[in-house]
Amino acid sequence: MRHLWKRELWRLAGLTAIGALIGWPFSAIGTGIAVALALQLAYQLRQLHALHEWLAQHPHDEPPSASGLWGELFDRLYRYQKGQRITQRRLRDTLRRIQESSEAMRDSVVMLDRHGDMEWWNSAAERMLGLKPAHDRGQHITNLLRDPRFIDYFQARDYREPLTLSSPIDEQMILQFQITLYGDDERLVMARDITRLHRLEQMRRDFVANVSHELRTPLTVLSGYLETYGDMADQLPGRMGRGFEQMRSQTTRMQNLVNDLLLLSRLEIDQGGQDDTPIELSGLLDNVRRDAEALSSGQHQIDVEIDEPRRLVGSEKEIHSALSNLAFNAVRYAGEQSHIVLRWTRHADGACLEVEDDGEGIDPHHIPRLTERFYRVDKGRSTATGGTGLGLAIVKHVLLRHDARLEIDSHPGEGAVFRCVFPATRLADAEHDSGRQRQA
Repeated sequence: MRHLWKRELWRLAGLTAIGALIGWPFSAIGTGIAVALALQLAYQLRQLHALHEWLAQHPHDEPPSASGLWGELFDRLYRYQKGQRITQRRLRDTLRRIQESSEAMRDSVVMLDRHGDMEWWNSAAERMLGLKPAHDRGQHITNLLRDPRFIDYFQARDYREPLTLSSPIDEQMILQFQITLYGDDERLVMARDITRLHRLEQMRRDFVANVSHELRTPLTVLSGYLETYGDMADQLPGRMGRGFEQMRSQTTRMQNLVNDLLLLSRLEIDQGGQDDTPIELSGLLDNVRRDAEALSSGQHQIDVEIDEPRRLVGSEKEIHSALSNLAFNAVRYAGEQSHIVLRWTRHADGACLEVEDDGEGIDPHHIPRLTERFYRVDKGRSTATGGTGLGLAIVKHVLLRHDARLEIDSHPGEGAVFRCVFPATRLADAEHDSGRQRQA
């Protein structure tokens, strides 16, 4: 490239010299040089015009023929354009394959620009969401999906968990929405038909609720007769007396299990969020402490700590149930002579209820599964303590109904902390409470 520039400069110098020689006999050296430079300028303008005509009207044709620097420039532009066309062809092929694969998917796929306007979707989205290419392209997604829950989910920009809603065109179709951010704040909305799974889950819930309800009556009758004849247990022979006590113990255990199953079924079925009463946490914590001390029979030291003045807004009955389960678990599994603390304290996201103990602790690999139903770290020991295996599942559902989450910190030999974290929207200060009472 450097030699072309040198050649162009030598050509300009030579042309200038020729113009000077031609004008010298006529005592017009300047005029000769001016004419030579004018010819050079005309040549450059002619090549520039050819470049403009080629780029503006015939960009896909061969470039104009030229020599020297202009020829090199035309060739480089042509090679660049050719490379760009190849790249564009590959991108179009890739985009076509992506669209074809998306068309083959059973799930709905909707591509949104950075403003939330719909750019493209597959045929499944037309069937599930009722989108129409002729009218809906370029529309904002919330103009078509107007459910307030979807609008809140879309605007919150927290897409870690999917959202389950009915289809906007068929209430019997249950869809699970998942949004992914990509590119320049663009979004990909995917909707999956989970109607069958939803029905199976509903059948499971109904089955558990119905069976638990049906078991309650015979268990109540059996427990009543065992209590009635309880005084006779001492008069029975040793082996029969032990069997009688085992029947009474197992009946009580079955009643507790049925009660927990019914409570869990109610928490799953009810939508929640309707009880917005400010809860007096000091009284609630004291009640739970007394119940835990009764279960402990003096084998544990149980204290209450409160350093958060704001109240928790929600269902006092459900919060009491969740906190009781955590406290009773600490009594059952922390070990004798352990120190247990029930605490209401501040948190970076709002405030939290904590149950902390300095007992044996839990191996971290068990923690992700602790809220599963009937999951036990030590099955033999859990059965001996009288637990149903549903306590933490109940805690999980209570917290979900209160927009909260459960955090568990524990290591073997270092105790455990079960932390119920509530957002600031679930807190009320004293001024808020007094204002509410004046309005009432």
